[in-house]
Amino acid sequence: MRYTQILLKTSKESPSDENAKNAELLIRGGFVQKEMAGVYSYLPLGLRVLRKIENIVREEMNAVGASEVLMPALTPRDRWEKTGRANVDIAFSPTEKTILGWSHEEMATPLVQRFCNSPKDFPKCVFQIQTKFRNEPRAKSGLLRGREFLMKDAYSFHLTQEDFEKYYDVMTGAYHRIYSRLGIGELTKLVAASGGEFSKFSHEFQTISPIGEDEIFWDEKSETWFNAELADQFEKSKKSAHAIEVGNIFPLATKYSDAFKFGIDGTSVIMGCYGIGISRLLGTIVEIFHDENGIVWPKNIAPAQVYLAPIGKDDAVFEKSDALYNELLKEKIEVLYDDRRDKKTGPGTKFADHELLGIPFRVVLSENLLAENLVEIVDRKTGTVKKITTEKLIEFLKK
Repeated sequence: MRYTQILLKTSKESPSDENAKNAELLIRGGFVQKEMAGVYSYLPLGLRVLRKIENIVREEMNAVGASEVLMPALTPRDRWEKTGRANVDIAFSPTEKTILGWSHEEMATPLVQRFCNSPKDFPKCVFQIQTKFRNEPRAKSGLLRGREFLMKDAYSFHLTQEDFEKYYDVMTGAYHRIYSRLGIGELTKLVAASGGEFSKFSHEFQTISPIGEDEIFWDEKSETWFNAELADQFEKSKKSAHAIEVGNIFPLATKYSDAFKFGIDGTSVIMGCYGIGISRLLGTIVEIFHDENGIVWPKNIAPAQVYLAPIGKDDAVFEKSDALYNELLKEKIEVLYDDRRDKKTGPGTKFADHELLGIPFRVVLSENLLAENLVEIVDRKTGTVKKITTEKLIEFLKK
């Protein structure tokens, strides 16, 4: 990516209508643009990060045998009437006969029912990564609470409670792997929560953060994290934390299969639901990984691995940078090449943009460095600066 070719403009000013750090840094860095409360456009760099998070989630869903589908966001109202959820406050209804999907049990259940009609077809799990719509009365905190957001929702179908519980544990493991790969595994806790009408318990995945709206508690006796709503069932220890909910898994029992008369040999199919907010994860990661200068992306989801920054006015520096850029691309190393040469874009501007954007490494070329056949490489996370030959650069980056 060349800076001058992609849709990118950074800003020194913080947006006046945002108080969450994730919103401030993502807007200033040109990752997203706010369109209205709780609704954002994803610009090229933001979309790259979003897709990387999405692909990690997708890989782990595939690994536990879930089949990816894509169901419509515009759904028939009569499906929701069957389950008693047609008039939920958070639902958007574009017409009298439709509802914009805020969850997809009403679509997934009859879909799977069409294909699974004998015991040999079970168990089954389907998932999708899709935009959801919720009439959120308190859209705030940037990407953490939106009216339109990207979500992974999965639905599993079983003939026995034992089989469901076994798969529930499998999915729990998949979620832990997802958060570990995203760099927030140690901060993300499996938290017991109310199961509502379906069961005694469900589970949330909560990432510890001072900005989190939820408060979670540690029960020393059971060695369990639990949500504040379960206070009467656990003894609160002194260990508690604010946290951001980044996923949930819960039993659905037979509520939806009963509504659609989905059963095998006279027994209702048992279901489970498993959700992850993809765009919420993006916001959460920024809340965790930033400093006073900007974002510090984990390497595996950064929009690029290298911020290539030639400085000075010498044509030879930019010619060498062009050649290095092409060489890095050939080696499949992702690069944001800051090829700006206007008078207003000096070293200070380029270095500040690199820190704001949070790309793992900054590679600098200058006349002096070129004379020594060296480049300067700066680690965004540690601030470590070293000089290295251009021949050794690719070897270093591919470690």
